[in-house]
Amino acid sequence: MPKVGMPEIRRPQLIRATMEVINQVGFLQASVAKIGQQAGISPSIINHYFGGKSGLVEATMRSILKDLATGINLRLAKVQKDNTIGRIEAIVGENFSPHQQDEAVMKTWLAFWAQAMHDPALNRLQRVNEKRLLSYLRLELKRRMPHQQAHMVATGIAALIDGIWLRGALNPQGIDSNLARQVISDYLALYLDRQG
Repeated sequence: MPKVGMPEIRRPQLIRATMEVINQVGFLQASVAKIGQQAGISPSIINHYFGGKSGLVEATMRSILKDLATGINLRLAKVQKDNTIGRIEAIVGENFSPHQQDEAVMKTWLAFWAQAMHDPALNRLQRVNEKRLLSYLRLELKRRMPHQQAHMVATGIAALIDGIWLRGALNPQGIDSNLARQVISDYLALYLDRQG
């Protein structure tokens, strides 16, 4: 975790610089020195406030996840509480939003997922992210189906989001957001139709 005192005006610069350097050279080559140079900040300041590259990547992912949660909540605020399909579409839509498809953001996500298998702090962050997505989905689905089924359908939707996102991120043409939303809507309709 970053230490208290990092000037708030510098944090967004540093987080964006981290994403840009990962985008340009990949995670392994993204050194504190290169990130500092991109941000115009001394590597010693980065090490002081973030404890090195791992802490900086954690702070960067926390920022990306915060942006994702904020985007989902803004979309949900525009949809009536009883509109289950609309609310799930809002959650799915934000996961495939232009911001989440920004090249630097996408490559940071990919680096994060790869590193989360080996870094306990990043692994915890990934588990929090996974639980948050499932919680958003289950909350909406429980209005239309029993808890156990809501959990199963939420897990399926989350797997579709991650799988379609990953395939698209690795595809030179990128993610087809419309197709992603349609596939997930069709999957959801199969279960909601059963509910009558």
